[in-house]
Amino acid sequence: MITITAEQKKKMEEQALKGGSGESCGILAGKKKGKCSLVSLVIPMTNVSDDPEHCYMMDPKEQLKTLKKLREKGLEMVGIYHSHPFSEAMPSKKDVELAFYSDVSYVIISLSDKRTPEMRAFRITDGKITEEGINIE
Repeated sequence: MITITAEQKKKMEEQALKGGSGESCGILAGKKKGKCSLVSLVIPMTNVSDDPEHCYMMDPKEQLKTLKKLREKGLEMVGIYHSHPFSEAMPSKKDVELAFYSDVSYVIISLSDKRTPEMRAFRITDGKITEEGINIE
């Protein structure tokens, strides 16, 4: 279970909508308690993928710099989010291949209906996808 605020949800959705036909992405920072995570910060990242309409790739330097700052603040990466501009909020084959962190939530925002974006969260471990709940406060 991952817990985010309504304001954080809105921030992710707005970033996704501004991304147009490209996937937006970012890091969710906070604290973990077992398999539950409480998000403190939503940190938009730059998508440097060669094919941004079909996948995301965070800028590695930006990602490392962000993770270092989180550690300094006593926070950790509890999730990674990205958008699917045209498809459902379900991990794609590429998303599963790029799921390098088995201990974080993968949040996907579907923009297939731009008026009502759909947000779902998953754990991806060794290629196995398990949906988890999102608690919005």
